[in-house]
Amino acid sequence: MPVLGNIGLLATCAAAGGQGDLHPVARAAIAWEGDAIRWVGPEAELPAALRAGERWDAGGRLVVPGLVDCHTHLVFGGWREEEFVQRLRGASALDLARAGGGIASTVARTRGLAPEELFARAAGFLEEMARLGVTTVEAKSGYGLDVETELRLLRVHRRLDRETPMRVVSTYLGAHVVPPEYWEKREGYLALVAEEMIPRVALERLADGVDCYADEGAFTIEEGRRVLGAARARGLAVRLHADQVACTGGAELAAEMGALSADHLESVSDRGIAALAAARTVAVTLPIAALYQRVSPAPARRLVEAGVSVAVATDFNPGTAPSYHLPLALTLACTLQRLTPAEALKGATIYAARALGLEQSVGSLEPGKAADLAVIDAASPDEWLYHFRANACRLTVAGGRVTWRAGA
Repeated sequence: MPVLGNIGLLATCAAAGGQGDLHPVARAAIAWEGDAIRWVGPEAELPAALRAGERWDAGGRLVVPGLVDCHTHLVFGGWREEEFVQRLRGASALDLARAGGGIASTVARTRGLAPEELFARAAGFLEEMARLGVTTVEAKSGYGLDVETELRLLRVHRRLDRETPMRVVSTYLGAHVVPPEYWEKREGYLALVAEEMIPRVALERLADGVDCYADEGAFTIEEGRRVLGAARARGLAVRLHADQVACTGGAELAAEMGALSADHLESVSDRGIAALAAARTVAVTLPIAALYQRVSPAPARRLVEAGVSVAVATDFNPGTAPSYHLPLALTLACTLQRLTPAEALKGATIYAARALGLEQSVGSLEPGKAADLAVIDAASPDEWLYHFRANACRLTVAGGRVTWRAGA
């Protein structure tokens, strides 16, 4: 039974308390057996029965739960670096779409890749994410937008979960945008998603939940209600891309539908914030996307003060957030959104786990939960997120197994 000791500060990130309550333990130790945590506490109180276990040394560093990236578009083909330059020169998302770019460009490239190519590419991303201390990743489809490719993406998600050390949560995002072949048959595409694809996805257990992009330029609130209603009828969890481009009532829809999360929220209203708080829907903020698009990020400070649990994720995708660096997102949540480091860390651990419906098994360092943790070369969350560097993670453990060790 491994025992990790000589921990300078262990942030348990238990759910109790508010956004900034990490429930830290100084001069701590943690022990696990198999894939589950058995004991956490001050090292001086380590039970005698555990002292004979294999001893690991944290070197006096910070230990945090394995990070949870609760919003990514992990599996896709190609990149869109040309659009990065075009955006810098003033092109809008609508301009790019009219020229055949944007999401449609990635759809075309993704449709052309075989399952093995998609798997290898995404597995490489996951390996790099593990080096940063990440142990759980949500992966959305939405770059196929036809039956064959969407099923291919969801099956890749399931294979990644089985065959890599990362826990991969699969989300069906057929309602991402209307694909070009359905531009003149919008109702037909909605019927395909709600009446054919969602029942099939549920029957084959290819996804843990369903997402919908209900915003200006994508789907209307009523269309989103139809998609999420179909998902709920099949027993699938729901989440929503909400109020990113414009304040359309996405947050209110997420609350109405009992969504686990409402994501983006750059344009959320006070009414939407109140609805999220009342429904206990997690607000997922995506500061890397806001940075790349040069827009104001979600009002995280207002959300927290209204009693909304705020998660922080990367939105990793080839267009508007081409980075899977979750610690960078945490630092941006501090600098751009006025979260404290403690608040940001809780947003990438237990609150991110809650956004995926996994808070009973991951997201905090407590007995009985998954042995997912990261050793960070810092004395505290404040030092870690203030002194940003390429990677401060020295060790990542997922399910009790080492997935990354610096210098190994």
